[in-house]
Amino acid sequence: MKQMATYDLMETVRNTNEWLGASARAMGSYPVWGMVPNPMFKMMSAWGRVTERSFARMVIKPDWGIRTVVAEDGRDHLVETTVEVTRPFGDLIRFNVHGRPEKPRRILLVAPMSGHYATLLRSTVASLLPDSELWVTDWHNARDIPVSEGKFDIEDYTRYLVDFMKHLGPDTHVVAVCQPVPLALVATALLAAEEPRAQPLTLTLIGGPVDPDAAPTEVTDFGRRITMGQLEHLAIQRVGFKYEGVGRLVYPGLLQLASFISMNLDRHAEAFADKITAAARGEDSERDRHNRFYDEYLAVMDMTAEFYLSTVERIFKNREIATNSFTVEGRHADIGAITDVAVKIVEGTKDDISAPGQCLAALDLLTGLDDSKKASHLEPGAGHYGIFAGTSWRNNIRPLVFDFMDSHSTRGPRSGKLSVAASNS
Repeated sequence: MKQMATYDLMETVRNTNEWLGASARAMGSYPVWGMVPNPMFKMMSAWGRVTERSFARMVIKPDWGIRTVVAEDGRDHLVETTVEVTRPFGDLIRFNVHGRPEKPRRILLVAPMSGHYATLLRSTVASLLPDSELWVTDWHNARDIPVSEGKFDIEDYTRYLVDFMKHLGPDTHVVAVCQPVPLALVATALLAAEEPRAQPLTLTLIGGPVDPDAAPTEVTDFGRRITMGQLEHLAIQRVGFKYEGVGRLVYPGLLQLASFISMNLDRHAEAFADKITAAARGEDSERDRHNRFYDEYLAVMDMTAEFYLSTVERIFKNREIATNSFTVEGRHADIGAITDVAVKIVEGTKDDISAPGQCLAALDLLTGLDDSKKASHLEPGAGHYGIFAGTSWRNNIRPLVFDFMDSHSTRGPRSGKLSVAASNS
């Protein structure tokens, strides 16, 4: 019960801060204070609005908010999100653009399961959708999954990716961002061994820890310093009584958020101070830059304990991907077996989470892949988020990724049996 009590205590603290913000907002907004020429009440109201919104967002799953797409005919076409494959821990969703001829590019965007929802890739989705048919992995919040659904670890995650790739078939381009990069590589290796004709056309890996030791960062150093026993004791809690997953062991999203913020504490503190000042002056708005960013950034989700711990142990500590020794259900996933999938690496020079070199290490593991099917790009001045969102992504990286996909959009006959799911795609 101790772990469950700490989970509920953390939720109580969050709830209390949300209430304090709401109370300050209400108190500071009383019309009678207009008779008192003191800015304290405007600051109180502004602090309350910002605080209430911030703590409320931590338990709300953001909406995709992509309503329309402009097609070649110059018209806005409605976008509908549908679930194609439903699983307990994550779904495969499709963005359908109504009334638009089907695009030849079919892209599977593998979203990270690292504390944020897949909607963190909203701008990436919006930039890919006008020029492709798009599917995204939509991972579920572990706190909402009953214990009866069983475990979900790093091998289960990999199997989900394999099944999603089989469902979409061999004419798919896979793009993996951050955390799932090494597992997307392994999933492709499993397909190469099990059903080679179901492999995707290309695999684009963006800023992920294939070899964490290739370029150590604060994230990798932390993984080295702490033991697995310490990590389990400090980070793992049981979901409290408020959610469907009551009793499930998880790595809480609120703890992950605290670690994210601590890495750039000064920057976040300045951003919130500026926001409160702007709100007091009446210079803020509902969808200003601050709110758009932090509505997403503060919306966190829990990960299952077994997924989080197995990720730290097997990818960061034991380096099973980097040494090509990763196994799934006792079977070696040999990355060298990939011989028919073009692979592109994208990194940013200022990435402080997956530093340049960590993702590039994948090319050395692809010993069976011809050099003509390997490519890499290092984006100058881009941080971790910049390589899949923002100006660097839109203006530089996205066109290069599309060119890479188009140059490897066909291939010769392959051996092996095509799965039923792939053949029906």
